[in-house]
Amino acid sequence: MADSAIQNIRRSAHSRAHEEDVPGTVNLQSEESLSATYGQALYPVPAEDPNDPLQWPSWKKNTILVIVSLFSFLGNSALLGPSVYINIYSEEFGVSHATASGLVSYPNLSFGFGSLILVPLYLKIGRRPVALMSMIFFVAGLVGASQATNFSGLMIARVFHSFGAGVCESLPVQLVNDIFYIHERGKRIGYYTVCLCFGSVSPMFAGYMLAGGYSWRLYFYVVTAFAAALLIAAFLFVEESAYRRPKDIHVPVPTPPEHSSDGLEEKPHGDVMPFVDIPKRKTFVETLKPWGEIYHEEEFFMTIVRSFTYFPVPAVLWVITSFGIYIGLGALAFNYTFPLKIMEPPYNWSETNSGLIALASAIGFILAFPFTSSSDRLAAYYTKRNNGIREAEMRLGVMLPAMLISPAGLIVYGFAAEKNLHWVAYFAGVVMDQWGAYFFFSFTLAYAVDSYYANTSEMLIAMNLGKQAISFGMGSYLLDWILTNGYAVVIAGIFCAVLLANNLSLLVFMFWGKRIRIWTANSWMGRLHSRNATRDMRH
Repeated sequence: MADSAIQNIRRSAHSRAHEEDVPGTVNLQSEESLSATYGQALYPVPAEDPNDPLQWPSWKKNTILVIVSLFSFLGNSALLGPSVYINIYSEEFGVSHATASGLVSYPNLSFGFGSLILVPLYLKIGRRPVALMSMIFFVAGLVGASQATNFSGLMIARVFHSFGAGVCESLPVQLVNDIFYIHERGKRIGYYTVCLCFGSVSPMFAGYMLAGGYSWRLYFYVVTAFAAALLIAAFLFVEESAYRRPKDIHVPVPTPPEHSSDGLEEKPHGDVMPFVDIPKRKTFVETLKPWGEIYHEEEFFMTIVRSFTYFPVPAVLWVITSFGIYIGLGALAFNYTFPLKIMEPPYNWSETNSGLIALASAIGFILAFPFTSSSDRLAAYYTKRNNGIREAEMRLGVMLPAMLISPAGLIVYGFAAEKNLHWVAYFAGVVMDQWGAYFFFSFTLAYAVDSYYANTSEMLIAMNLGKQAISFGMGSYLLDWILTNGYAVVIAGIFCAVLLANNLSLLVFMFWGKRIRIWTANSWMGRLHSRNATRDMRH
């Protein structure tokens, strides 16, 4: 290994950054010579080992992030794209519209509950084998869906490929936690989130594919082809990121040598940097091994059980409600209702164009994307003002505009549907809602990981179960609610009130978040999570 590379590895391993007694409060004070981006010390402190994921080159980290983010995009696209085919499924299989919508609702539930099995599994046998296995399940399910000839067969295939893709909602966050430093995570989680969000654009493409000559099956053919290509890329580049890092890495910082009065160099009186034999970096062929170490100390079933203890944790509950409500509104409510409205008078759009509402979602996400690194920059600014002490809440201020703009978007959409306003009003409401959704998707998740990352995996299980259950509940009877009560009452009234209440929780965490973290750490939950912490083994 080159001397410069060794020096960089040792330099990064000498960071004195550490977590304070309160989870989510990190001391990033650093000597200037050891400071990282934003003038903060590197945290977590990496080992002096090029195989430590934190020490991997940037191209390697970014390639992994791109692959798992694209997996999230494809998984979400496969889940939501067929929502524009509800009319077709209803006619072809002789079922009601509500029953046909189950081809989205039940796979959505499977999409979330898959993490209950797959997350403990990647703790037990590693990230890489579970990622590859999940992608294989995903491809197989897509093939089955493309060949289904009856409603039951299509439902089974849809649930199967959604189960395989379910890990894409946990794995990217886990990998960001594995391979990036704390000052890099907000932006990286934002990149993953935008890919996940763009999956909601898929109904637009699914609608236009109806003209391809293969009816609804063409969509599954196309997604299958991309999923197979992504599986190959994952096999080549997604290296195992589970790593046993020493609990308290602390390497004495070398003291400059002193000179005697006769000009001779004397032995330094301070700490001396010890010589450490740095291991060799794994070869490319070695990284291709599809399986690795089995972590016998990880308890598969207890990991599942412990995940349920995270539901009462306030920051985790906020992530659950934020994702669940926004998915239930944006990904399901808009995609269910717009095709039904726009193909009827006075609009009379064709079925091919019924998925164009996804374009409004894309516009909302594109307008929000420039703010991806805003929470990292704001947190860095407040950390500097706070003498190098970083609080998890320091990133939350960037969410204030989104707190009100999203509910306002629901009011616009609900009344547009109720009063049959111009189609532009539908698009404006969705753009507003989805613009704000991006902030709540990205930064509530980053905040929760910052606050309680000792058992990130268990926390991710709780998040996925909760948010999919909420979105499933909101989507399952959505059409019946609207037919009974009207668009304005359900979307502009009930849904808007629920979303606003969730968004106003931002103020609670901004002003009292640290007190909540202290209370949680001292509660029975905090003591339980501390005893079973896996951070020092895998983080």
